[in-house]
Parts: sequence; C-alpha cells; structure tokens
Amino acid sequence: MIPAGKRLEVLYTEEQLAERIREMGAQITQDNAGRELTIVAVLKGSFLFVADLVRAIDLPVTIDFLGLSSYGEETRSSGVVKITKDLSMPIQDKHVLVIEDIVDTGLTMRYLLENFETRKPASIQICTLLHKPANQRCDVPIDYTGFVIEDSFVIGYGLDLAERYRNLPYIGHLLDT
Repeated sequence: MIPAGKRLEVLYTEEQLAERIREMGAQITQDNAGRELTIVAVLKGSFLFVADLVRAIDLPVTIDFLGLSSYGEETRSSGVVKITKDLSMPIQDKHVLVIEDIVDTGLTMRYLLENFETRKPASIQICTLLHKPANQRCDVPIDYTGFVIEDSFVIGYGLDLAERYRNLPYIGHLLDT
C-alpha cells in the first residue's frame, strides 16, 4: 500500500532495467578484460541489481556483501553511515567492483571508499544503478551509472521505503498527490 498523500509513477520498466544492465555488464567485461573481479554488493538495496548484473559480466568473479545504512526509515539520507554487515573476505590486492543501488548525497560512498582504502585493494571501481546528482554533497568517482535521476524518492527493484516495495519489478518514484 502506497503511503497516504503519495502516488507511485513508474520511472524505469522491467524491460528498460534489463536492457541497461546488459549494457553495463558488457562495458564492465570489456573494461576489465583479463581480471578477476571481487564484487562487493552494498546491501540491502542492490541485491536484485547485483543478481542481474553479475550474470551479464563475462569474467571470473567472487561476490561478497556489505551492509551500510544512512536512511533508516526516512526518505532522505541522515548523513550518518553505519556498517550493518562487514565483508567476509579480505580485499587486499583484489580488483574490487562496488555495486550500489543509488548514489545520492555521496556521503555513504565516500565513507565506503575511505574505509576500503585502508584494506589495500589493487583497484576500486564504483557501479551504481541510479545516480541522483541534485543531492550530491561530496564528489565520488562513479565508473558505471545505470541511470541519472532527478531529486525524487524511488522504490522498487531492491529500493525500499521502510523495508517495503523492494519486490517491485520496476523502479518508481513517489510523488505527492
């Protein structure tokens, strides 16, 4: 059920997501030819994106998961980042591809990059399904972007509002009625 006073409008269909993810997987494969990638999926929002993207990457990969939170049950980032689940494998000397659902303020990604630098990976690349530059408060290097979006709160395809709506097969944005 959509919150009172809001309506949901489809922003990207299931088909549009699938096509863009295939394109991103091909580009990642081309750019990283000859490498084994360590995929770090940022939970929880990226889980559907990661599942589809890794199947579009034609390289040897290992996959690990990292839980980060800066939203809680709000529709805006609090700016306070906390690790809710750390990696289970070291990333030292690995070629790391961080996969995020959305880069909004950039604070979470900056925190993550600073944290990962201390773990001494061979390289770090950032891949995000969505980028919302209107809210960006710090610069972060994004190597692969699925879609650039305007400043609206989005749900579906792994993205949530208070842990709901992750199972929608498309991405929609909540608008005032």
